[in-house]
Amino acid sequence: MIDKLFDNVNLLQKGLDASWLKNQVIANNIANAETPNFKSSSVSFENAFKTALAQDGFTAKKTEEGHIDFPSRDVKAVVQKNTDTSEGLDGNNVDIDYENAELAKNSILYNTLIEQVSSEFRKLDAAINNVE
Repeated sequence: MIDKLFDNVNLLQKGLDASWLKNQVIANNIANAETPNFKSSSVSFENAFKTALAQDGFTAKKTEEGHIDFPSRDVKAVVQKNTDTSEGLDGNNVDIDYENAELAKNSILYNTLIEQVSSEFRKLDAAINNVE
């Protein structure tokens, strides 16, 4: 029971780590907006994160090859080069308006995750101190 106490906090931490990585990738894209032949990158984690958050806390471990697969709460951010977007005359494919919009969206996500972590710790504090 006690080992499950921080499951949500650990999952939220993975979301915060991924959001921080996305922020770094966006900042790198913006910094290289004028670099010839630079290809922008993106971070993929939102769908896996949403799926992990939607689970009821039920986790299972597959012990034999023939058993049913269970969804994992192990969320990993993946950085991908964007090679399929249109390029400018200099070979650069950074869209500065898109990157700024993604930066704003990611900032909102990061702040929301911080609030969720704070909420989890307030719940734990209330449970420990038996306060309603």
